[in-house]
Amino acid sequence: MNIKSIFVNLPVNDLNRTRTFWTKLGFSFNEQFSDDKALCLVLNDGLIYSMLITHELFSNFTNRPISDGTTTQVLTAIQVESREEVDRIVKLALENGGTRYREAADHGWIYYDCFADPDGHQWEVMFSDPNQIPK
Repeated sequence: MNIKSIFVNLPVNDLNRTRTFWTKLGFSFNEQFSDDKALCLVLNDGLIYSMLITHELFSNFTNRPISDGTTTQVLTAIQVESREEVDRIVKLALENGGTRYREAADHGWIYYDCFADPDGHQWEVMFSDPNQIPK
C-alpha cells in the first residue's frame, strides 16, 4: 500500500482566529482548498495537510457529536528538523493563543513538546535522532 497524501480534518470555531494562529507559527495554507468554511493547512506540501473546518461544515461529514475542545480525540504529532525548531514552534504557539497541556520530554533520542491550539486540538512537535535510539 502506498498512501499519496494525508488530510487530518479538525473542527474549528473561528476561521480567522485559526488562520492568524497558524500563520504566526510560520505555516501556510493551500488557498485552492480554503474558503469561508475551511482552511487547508500545509504541513508538508504535496503530502500532509490539516483541513480546519467550521463546525457547521464538519457536521456534514459525521453522525457523531463534534468534540468541543475539552476532550482528547486525537494527538497530532509533527516531526521537525531540530530541537530548536521544536522549542521555536511551541513558544510561538503559546505566545499566540495556544495552551500547554503537558511539559516537554527529552528521552535522549527523541525530544518533544506539546501545545493545544485555540480550539483545543492537541499537537506534539518532535525531533528524533534514530542514531541515538538505545540498542
